[in-house]
Amino acid sequence: MINKPTEITLPILKVSGLTVYQGKYLVVRDVSFELLPGTDTAIVGPNGAGKSTLIKAILDLIPRSGGTIEIFGRPISRLGNLRNFLGYMPQNFIFDRSFPISVSELVALGIGNTKNSFFSSLSFWQKKRETLAAVTAALHRTDAYRLRNQAIGTLSGGQLKRVLLAYCLVSPRKLLVLDEAFAGVDVQGTTDFYALLNELKREQNWTVLQVSHDIDMVSRNCDRVICLNQTLVCSGKPEMALSPQNLLATYGPGFSRYQHHH
Repeated sequence: MINKPTEITLPILKVSGLTVYQGKYLVVRDVSFELLPGTDTAIVGPNGAGKSTLIKAILDLIPRSGGTIEIFGRPISRLGNLRNFLGYMPQNFIFDRSFPISVSELVALGIGNTKNSFFSSLSFWQKKRETLAAVTAALHRTDAYRLRNQAIGTLSGGQLKRVLLAYCLVSPRKLLVLDEAFAGVDVQGTTDFYALLNELKREQNWTVLQVSHDIDMVSRNCDRVICLNQTLVCSGKPEMALSPQNLLATYGPGFSRYQHHH
């Protein structure tokens, strides 16, 4: 009997020994983990645990003091045009609310303009038609099409989250990074957004890395959980990582796990 060779799945993201200082203050210490394709991983931990710092260092938005980061099999510093396959939703999307840009115009910026892009081979008018079609499809899919002509400064927090998700959807992505994407959204809005995110993850085969404070939502929607408090406390499937013992080790005494009731 001949055994078939085992198929090797390469990680979308590989973080090894990541350490970040802010001035003299150690924020993230020696963190290592991997994300496999098509998975949804949440980073949880108390305020000040270094969750957003970890995300920003992974995306090369802030300098790291040690460690290595590989995305799509390449060091982050040599990602090149592969950056276009990254989608990022920050915790706070800071912009001038008086800036005259519509929802459709913002989402269109997500298409990018690289030499390898499908759009680069099209004529001006073909690009306009294809861009309009892509923006329309993304806004319909995120239930935000009715907002297409509104100025982004007029959007509510929940509406803006859907528009930013359309921005990520308008062009092919492989890795979607969400830094507390549900902050400022009510319970029903968060539930609806998670349902949409899960549908899109399956449809697009996205790998998702998200920071969240909502332990209940994480336990019901994510494949894996990373418990962080400056360093990696534990990681694994939700039922293991979110055990009372691990939550105590991550958050300390006095932590109360809040659960939503619908």
